[in-house]
Amino acid sequence: MFKVHAIPPDRLPELLSVMPKAELHIHIEGSLEPELIFELAQRNGVQLPYADVAALRSAYAFSNLQSFLDLYYAGASVLLREQDFYDMAWAYFEKAAADHVLRAELFFDPQTHTARGVPMAAVIEGLSRACRDAQSQLNISADLILCFLRHLSEEEALATLEEAMPWREHFIGVGLDSSELGHPPEKFARVFARARELGFHCVAHAGEEGPPAYVWGALDVLQVERIDHGVQAIHDAALMKRLADSRMPLTVCPLSNLKLCVFKNLADHNLGQMLDAGLCITLNSDDPAYFGGYLNDNYLQTFAALHLNAQQAYQLAANSIEASFASEADKHRWMHELKACFQGFAEQD
Repeated sequence: MFKVHAIPPDRLPELLSVMPKAELHIHIEGSLEPELIFELAQRNGVQLPYADVAALRSAYAFSNLQSFLDLYYAGASVLLREQDFYDMAWAYFEKAAADHVLRAELFFDPQTHTARGVPMAAVIEGLSRACRDAQSQLNISADLILCFLRHLSEEEALATLEEAMPWREHFIGVGLDSSELGHPPEKFARVFARARELGFHCVAHAGEEGPPAYVWGALDVLQVERIDHGVQAIHDAALMKRLADSRMPLTVCPLSNLKLCVFKNLADHNLGQMLDAGLCITLNSDDPAYFGGYLNDNYLQTFAALHLNAQQAYQLAANSIEASFASEADKHRWMHELKACFQGFAEQD
């Protein structure tokens, strides 16, 4: 374990902001800010049910996951052309660069768009072009993960995977998102088996609102390499032990959990407990345009609410690099940068 020197509390926010980090749980459609929604609506002649940006933003009061998803899908209606997807992703990458993100693995939901008649090519090629430009212009390593909407059927997920295959070189994995309750991982056993056969990485949302049993299902049936969210695992001691022993990464999203009422207050969040239990926890923003903050906002607010320290900051950032699907060479380089950042801070004190 890399030993982190104590950092004065008043300097911790600066360290959190500048330390190199990866983001592994970001829905790119969830980064679509109201201002860009209205800009794209005007460009594409889409009529929105909101008078202006302020009226749309005021609708961001969610009682649960489903109430958010209803608004999320309405916002996505303005995305029609390849350039729209590029512009959305590029706006995220600019914010990620400011947050010192050096690796981003973006979830995207093709079914949200193809169901509206948007070509698969427009979705993937627009996002992929933004990923390439993020590497060349912002020095952010970026890849795409195609997610299936779990409230739809497995047959539709299988069809979506096959439809996307002409662009298989543009995405590295598959995931599972949307409404969790009532849609256990087992529902998607065949499509994940197919994805594994094709050589894709596999991740899945589990244990956000759903019970620990959904995490077991994602591990045993879908054979995922990461659990997205997973905060309900704390209610199952055997599951917690398995997650810790296997170093199974959990991509936790505190501001999302707060906004969707998974926790009443950020101070009640169990991220610190799970870190203390030895789990490979990473910190992420989920749907930052809707949930009140990008990656650094999540770090800053969570650390303030839970009174976390510099050693835990290092562990979260190191976990994010370790848990990424980047090359081992890239991970090694980024870990060196992370350690240098912390050492530089210690020398300033």
